[in-house]
Amino acid sequence: MDLALAFVEADFGHDLALQVAQDLVIFLKRPGGQSQFSANLTSQMTQASGMRAVQEWVLNNIDQKISVSLMANHASMSLRNFTRTFHKEVGVCPSEFLEKARVDKARRLLSESGLPMKSVAFKCGFATTDQMRNIFKKHLSVTPKQYQERFLGT
Repeated sequence: MDLALAFVEADFGHDLALQVAQDLVIFLKRPGGQSQFSANLTSQMTQASGMRAVQEWVLNNIDQKISVSLMANHASMSLRNFTRTFHKEVGVCPSEFLEKARVDKARRLLSESGLPMKSVAFKCGFATTDQMRNIFKKHLSVTPKQYQERFLGT
């Protein structure tokens, strides 16, 4: 897949290669309510380097306690200006990006490892397993346990 995407990028450009990559991240038939979102791809698609840097910082520190205010400080912007600029450049508000990035990381951990829910929640920056469960249900319409069972057959 990496080689195919490299060919697409070489022949048709970076933007099309990112669109193809984003399309390939989804299930053929997604369970109800699952959104097509990859925090890593979203950060690569952001044109403004300042916002891209903040997204990369969030993704690299996802296990930490991160707030929109901290994201604004990292961008050296006022909270109001950062929120407005982030939404304009990325297409979602900073708090939604953060939530989706945490869910994206949790999805990977749940499908690739047999880690306990508490460990997954901790590694993704959720305060509790209940918080992770609520946010999972909000974005994917399934619990983390149900998601894990689909991939690991547990």
